Amino acid sequence: MSVDLEARKLEWRCRRGMKELDLLLLRYLRQCHSRAASEERVAFEEFLELPDPDLVRYLIAGDVPDDPRLAGLCRAVLRAN
Repeated sequence: MSVDLEARKLEWRCRRGMKELDLLLLRYLRQCHSRAASEERVAFEEFLELPDPDLVRYLIAGDVPDDPRLAGLCRAVLRAN
């Protein structure tokens, strides 16, 4: 699969239907994802599998995921914004 096609698929998955989440996720994807460590890129894809209420809790309400990889990813997403 081409890098461009993969990026477009990830961009589509970042569109959650909630403007705040869309902005946070898309900004991270566009500014940081391509140069992130492979572990962080994998964590981002796993993070996108979570339901929207969990994403809101972690990125907007300030809750911290139990999984340290996802917690680190949340910090990276918030730093990108």
